[in-house]
Amino acid sequence: MKLYNDILASLPDGKILEARIGLRWTVVVVETQHGTSCGLVSTLDAGHAHTGKPLIPLAGNLESLSGLEMAHWINSEVPVQRSLGCAAINALLPKHPAQWATENAEHAILRHGKGKKVVLIGHFPFVPRLREELEDFHVLDRNPRGDDLPPEAAPQIIPQAGVVALTGMTFINHSLRDILSLCHKNAFVIILGPTTPLTPVLHAYGVDMLAGLVVEDIPAVVRAVGQGASFRQVRRAGVRLVIQTPGEG
Repeated sequence: MKLYNDILASLPDGKILEARIGLRWTVVVVETQHGTSCGLVSTLDAGHAHTGKPLIPLAGNLESLSGLEMAHWINSEVPVQRSLGCAAINALLPKHPAQWATENAEHAILRHGKGKKVVLIGHFPFVPRLREELEDFHVLDRNPRGDDLPPEAAPQIIPQAGVVALTGMTFINHSLRDILSLCHKNAFVIILGPTTPLTPVLHAYGVDMLAGLVVEDIPAVVRAVGQGASFRQVRRAGVRLVIQTPGEG
């Protein structure tokens, strides 16, 4: 997958200090020449089996891998390995505080979506507010609720959209490339959510804005993740929401 390999090729290496797979979130802490940083992503369903190959090779000794070795797990066929791979990517990515804005994703969608057809992929908590503010607003979700549409509607609705906002989960479930291929060339494309990699490489693939996060209190966030925290709890533990334009930095 060229998109993933281009991102991997842009990363420095680093030493893994800690890797945790929590109930809802996965974190990887690395040390690079720029210091210590933490990547946070959603935990994909690991499934449950009593026999067969282990889902996580070297479980209990993941620190023996290099950061880049774990980052390459983003290409794995095993969902929970992809979560670890993406968390390693997010930890290794160089940080560019000068390009970070404090605007949240909801406000960015409203700002760019007024008077346009807006498609949001992933049912976020702010969906009801966007429905009230935007006249031509549609949600696609794998588990539709209310007025949501199923993923099968994507080929019909996404090419017509002036703004497409998609969850960072599409990066680890490997649906991102297909969704981007459906977007109109003039559409404003936003990737949002905790899993979102803040990498300028995505600009080359038609992404205009990234709305993700940086972990500021690493020990507190790792502890919260390991104890099954919700995102609200993780955020209170020490996470900062940021917006970054991929072409910058």
